[in-house]
Amino acid sequence: MTIRAAVLGWPISHSRSPLIHGKWLKTYRIDGSYEPIAVDPTDAIDWFARFADHGLVGANVTIPHKETALAACAHVEDHAARLGAVNTLWLDNGELCGTSTDGEGFIANLADQAPNWTSHPNADNALILGAGGAARAIIDALLVLGLDRITLLNRTQDRAERLAVHFNAVFGADKVRAGTLGAFGGHAGDAGLIINTTALGMQGQPPLDAPVDAFASGATVADIVYTPLETDLLKQARERGHPTVDGLGMLLHQAVPGFQRWFGVKPAVTDELRQIIIDDLHSKTTT
Repeated sequence: MTIRAAVLGWPISHSRSPLIHGKWLKTYRIDGSYEPIAVDPTDAIDWFARFADHGLVGANVTIPHKETALAACAHVEDHAARLGAVNTLWLDNGELCGTSTDGEGFIANLADQAPNWTSHPNADNALILGAGGAARAIIDALLVLGLDRITLLNRTQDRAERLAVHFNAVFGADKVRAGTLGAFGGHAGDAGLIINTTALGMQGQPPLDAPVDAFASGATVADIVYTPLETDLLKQARERGHPTVDGLGMLLHQAVPGFQRWFGVKPAVTDELRQIIIDDLHSKTTT
């Protein structure tokens, strides 16, 4: 019997998750399928409430349904509850369960592309740009990992401050400090890990004004953007000798836990898989 999983969103045609999971299904010769399903926001509450009726063993969830899916879950893993969103669903004895794998995917990507990042003298101090959902997941994962301080800079400081208050209440006062993007240069020299989670630098978006000359020597620089694969931030950092981490790996690694849960095999993130997605990205920008 074919095991069915899916990715759910609105719209959903842009998702590269079917390419990733489809490759793994073929590699491991699993009788399974992974399909994109467009869930209209006007029907989403009912759709997730009836998840068990759709013939799926589980699913990934993307915008705009992560919060709706969370509300439909009978059981949610602790870190996903802290984030207020899920991106991975499965059924356990007919009950819908959920988690978020974004933070786990980011940490796995760091270990893959910059395995020595924790050896930097300032590795316990991270600087994060942006205060959206991705930043939220990454902050949580880094604090669980044991970082002592995170400086969170956002275009509007109040949004960053709300996240800081939230995480400080959970992990301890003053773990997370908030500011505006204008303070980037003033904090860049203190961090062993610098992460851009904003859309700045993405194809079609304004560039990120990055004071790379102020970065601590040897600091790891990461960008969750993967179109382009090497943003200006990463290019400038690489040219100055910094270890760099692109956003494609996070996309690939965050898919691993769901596949393992649904299909019973922990898949490998390989250079071949990475190239499949890179080729697809290239084809979309040249046609």
